[in-house]
Amino acid sequence: MGLSEILSLKADKKYLVMVAGLMWCGVGVMLMAFAETWLSRYTGKYVYLFYLAGFLTAMPIHHFGFLKLADKNIGRLLEISEKRSIFSFITIKSYLTIIFMIALGITLRHSSIPKQYLSVVYNGIGLGLFLSGIRYIRNFFKLLIGSAN
Repeated sequence: MGLSEILSLKADKKYLVMVAGLMWCGVGVMLMAFAETWLSRYTGKYVYLFYLAGFLTAMPIHHFGFLKLADKNIGRLLEISEKRSIFSFITIKSYLTIIFMIALGITLRHSSIPKQYLSVVYNGIGLGLFLSGIRYIRNFFKLLIGSAN
């Protein structure tokens, strides 16, 4: 399958919801894996405080930030009536935000900020993304079960 075929793939809204959920969860796991790698190399005696701080950071990020964004995006996807490009699970504006976030992540990873402190941010954002991604997966199964009736 060539690039043009991949770019022209179309999917029903339930699969767009699934793709979005898998992406959110996957990126969340990736960020938490960075944090875990950094904390596994940390030899300080307060390592569990960094894990706890990441978890406590994730809760408001998930609840007040990503969950609202996910609900808005799910609502947009549920309004779709015809098959769309597999890449339309997010908007163009969101793609630009993602590019900015990737650049910011690369900058932070290569900065002089100690990795154990950076792990708090990565665990917070990663777990927030993962938990919000579950909302997409739940909606996918609702759509899947609803279309079976």
